[in-house]
Amino acid sequence: MADLRVKAYGTAAAILTLDRLTKWWIERHVTFLDTWRIIPGFFDIIHSENRGVAFGLFNNSTSQWRTTLLILGTLVAVVAVSALLWKPERLDAASRWGFALVLGGAAGNLIDRIVWGRVTDFLLFYAGRYQWPAFNVADSAVVIGSGLLVIDLIRPKRRTANVS
Repeated sequence: MADLRVKAYGTAAAILTLDRLTKWWIERHVTFLDTWRIIPGFFDIIHSENRGVAFGLFNNSTSQWRTTLLILGTLVAVVAVSALLWKPERLDAASRWGFALVLGGAAGNLIDRIVWGRVTDFLLFYAGRYQWPAFNVADSAVVIGSGLLVIDLIRPKRRTANVS
């Protein structure tokens, strides 16, 4: 049990660390005018800031409550997921890894919102005129973790035999 807990929280901490390091590097080395073409026509590194949530939702909101509500909502999620991971033996492996990734990613973006009131995004994928909104390591972890949780929800579960 403790070993599973260490792995889950360790994974979350690794995601948080990687997220903070990559955002720090982008903030120091890539200006808002730079576009680093990594795979022309498909993937660039840019420097973007998002004051909203995923995919820029609420980014242009002028509400004085936007940042506060985003911080509170994310804080609730971080606390809830942390509590779920406290007893990791109750979770399937996919759920355990999924929640660990969600925790690390949510914590990464939460720190940004608390300290700066915004999140740094830098990964930009596109094809021709079509592009995915810029994102970061934390966003990637949340999406992958959520995918693992969905897979765990729809995957058939093994049933134990009724033995009388």
